[in-house]
Amino acid sequence: MKVLLLSVVLGLLYAGHGEAQLILKRFSGEWKTHYIAASNKDKITEGGPFHAYVRHLEFHANNTVDLDFYVKSDGECVKKQLTGERQQLLVYHVEYAGENEVTILHLSPYTIIGSIHNVDEEGKETDLVGVLSKRDQISDLVYQKFKKETEDKGIPEENIVNFSDNDDCPEE
Repeated sequence: MKVLLLSVVLGLLYAGHGEAQLILKRFSGEWKTHYIAASNKDKITEGGPFHAYVRHLEFHANNTVDLDFYVKSDGECVKKQLTGERQQLLVYHVEYAGENEVTILHLSPYTIIGSIHNVDEEGKETDLVGVLSKRDQISDLVYQKFKKETEDKGIPEENIVNFSDNDDCPEE
């Protein structure tokens, strides 16, 4: 497993821009949100734009990534689809609830830890960190990496929301 991860990271570092995106294509598929933390907790509570239950990521050779997810509004799951454009290695620009810079911080065959810097329509800035997995549970090690990233962003522990415990949105 470590050899696979090392080869992917080295491949990403040495690959050209198009080749790096092709390497990321291996990570396309079904994903689930486990935890999200935000400097503004209102953004990740029910009704907030980032109260998001991710279902699918698709990395494309044209330096874009498609994201399918649900948000909850008044207890109902509402499907959303977005496309992000790669700005640099592992960094994407996404227009949703304002402007977003999405950075993949940790990547493995079964987990992604990423951060989002959101500037909403009113100009308010929010930092978010989330962990996605292809599995129903994440390891303690992954959770500790996620918590470390939230601490590094200055997000208090009480602003971490567990999404796996209340995910009743449709599976893809």
